[in-house]
Amino acid sequence: MVAAGVFHTVGLKADGTVVAVGGNGYGQCNVGNWTDIVQVAAAYWHTVGLKADGTVVAVGWNYEGQCNVGGWTDITQVAAGWGHTVGLKSDGTVIAVGHNDSGQCDVGIWTDIIQVAAGIDYTVGLKDDGTVVAVGYNDNRQCYVGGWTDIVQVAAGNGHTVGLKDDGTVVAVGYNDHGECNVGGWTDIIQVAAGNGHTVGLKTDGTVVAVGDNYYEQCNVGSWTNIIQVAAGVFHTVGLKSDGAVVAADPEIELAKWNLGVVEYVLTISSTAGGSVTTPYEGVFTYNAGVMVRVIAEPEAGYRFVNWSGDVDTIARVSAAITIITMHGDYSITANFEEKPPINWALIGGIIAAVVIVGLGIFFVRRRGRGPEYT
Repeated sequence: MVAAGVFHTVGLKADGTVVAVGGNGYGQCNVGNWTDIVQVAAAYWHTVGLKADGTVVAVGWNYEGQCNVGGWTDITQVAAGWGHTVGLKSDGTVIAVGHNDSGQCDVGIWTDIIQVAAGIDYTVGLKDDGTVVAVGYNDNRQCYVGGWTDIVQVAAGNGHTVGLKDDGTVVAVGYNDHGECNVGGWTDIIQVAAGNGHTVGLKTDGTVVAVGDNYYEQCNVGSWTNIIQVAAGVFHTVGLKSDGAVVAADPEIELAKWNLGVVEYVLTISSTAGGSVTTPYEGVFTYNAGVMVRVIAEPEAGYRFVNWSGDVDTIARVSAAITIITMHGDYSITANFEEKPPINWALIGGIIAAVVIVGLGIFFVRRRGRGPEYT
């Protein structure tokens, strides 16, 4: 995978080691000795790595204590903001360290979180029911996410927040002076990324779209193909190709010599009676590591979808018929269906009759209480 900061770019290689290029004034690129890394995050001037054993490492600017992650355990995902670092624990709770003047680290009461994102002085959390929570700096209304539903991934930028919906459309709130929130027409998106003043979307066909500030050509991604993951920095955009190569949208950044390698995982999909998986169908499929796969389960007449079972740790929403699974290993998942309960017409008729009787009783009582002048 790739991650992007202000002036540096980070790449996670197939063997669990990490490479970084760009500005290194605070040591944010000193990742050469990292091993067993499964995810990386890049902030303005610090870099964070999640290890396979659930511990976390960090290098770079630490004036606010944002690199003080040495005691973290049971972490499944990390996010890095301007001066703070966020960790998602295996039990769905969240921890954070660093700058907290706007309350961006006040995530201790969050529960049932399945993904986190960190922007400039604010933090966003995606809950397992598809709703979103946010804390921290809100002057641009970037934390106004309370009404969002059916979200499967979130991204946080400088002053705007982006949400990917389970139908492949995108929503955004917050700062929009560069048009970074103008994503209403996007479709078939499987991943989003938010930069300083631009937003990037990865489409199901491996192409990329972007809107917003393009002063540094960070939105010039129209020719990209075979992309499996995108990252948005402050002034640049990075894309990881299916063959392990890396591309960048910024004329001053050259990553053509990078090849992070390819790791492939197998996804086995099945269903119970009463429905089927129509996207990407049922069977055995091979995907590159880190690819986000949209899966859609459709019930037959008289049945309803219940949930996904099996290896569901990286499924965005286990109880949603349309969701996304991120390939971090070999997985086998099953779509479960059940018969809809029969409609109890006798019960419904009884309820209606009772309502009518009560209504008539109230009517006659009120009419009698009016007195003789109304007779």
